[in-house]
Amino acid sequence: MITNAAQGIGYFIRGLGLIGKPGIRLYVLIPLTINILLFASLILFGYGEFMDLVNYLAPAENGWLSWLRWILIPIFFITSLIIVFFTFTLVANLIGAPFNSLLAAAVEKHLTGELPESNSNWKAVLKNVIPILLAELKKMAYYILITIPFLILFIIPVVNFIAPFLWMLMIAWVMAVEYTDYPMSNRNISFAELRRRLRQRRFMSFGFGGSVMLAMSIPVLNFFVMPTAVAGATAMAVEKLKVE
Repeated sequence: MITNAAQGIGYFIRGLGLIGKPGIRLYVLIPLTINILLFASLILFGYGEFMDLVNYLAPAENGWLSWLRWILIPIFFITSLIIVFFTFTLVANLIGAPFNSLLAAAVEKHLTGELPESNSNWKAVLKNVIPILLAELKKMAYYILITIPFLILFIIPVVNFIAPFLWMLMIAWVMAVEYTDYPMSNRNISFAELRRRLRQRRFMSFGFGGSVMLAMSIPVLNFFVMPTAVAGATAMAVEKLKVE
């Protein structure tokens, strides 16, 4: 059990080394740059609007209210960090979904010397971009459905004491499903079959998903989690989930 969980953690760490390999870096840099520019632009826009509001409510020349600026400005930055943390994964997965398929294909080629059947080049991804995005939305619907019962546990007396631990296990499972789906989809393996194979190696899946979840909680590092997780999940799929 512990060995299997450690294997899952190892695959995530291995992904960090894989994303820097020649032939793979491009598929990491493009979505990463898009997401960083998107969130930086939103934060800068929000900061400008926020400072206009602060200057209106507490003008710098108004001495007796200027102390409010020292409270409101830090609150803005803290709030921005929280918003980025909770929305980055959702937005990054939608923007990065087509690139993640290419990244998974590039990692698989690096590991096996062969490309998967589908979504292995730009032409294939551009042709299937709508189905890829729809598949991502379907996965999100699945995540919402399995989340609801766990939320209910928080309001049940006694059970709510273990609810946080069950919640973390659920998130770890979601992370494992999310990122192994890219290499498995490239091999035309269905979402249901993917989950069945992950359940067969559930401790490894929890170890992998748990390491992804932990890394996502660290500011700045969470920008690099998605490509690392895709690369690590691809190695795990090729070697342990029998992608054929």
